Amino acid sequence: SRIVADTHGKVGINWGVYGVPETYVVDGKGIVRFKLVGQLTPKAMTEQLLPEIEKARQAS
Repeated sequence: SRIVADTHGKVGINWGVYGVPETYVVDGKGIVRFKLVGQLTPKAMTEQLLPEIEKARQAS
């Protein structure tokens, strides 16, 4: 597992980021499996992001 920050915004442009913040889940094959647009709140983390991370792990 890795967490990456695009501090200069170059990767985001290539991925089609149109607003900030945006959070992506990318599987081990480099496929974007989930995109969350907006603030990463504790509720979004537990109800959306963590389940999608688990799905991406299973798909890899």
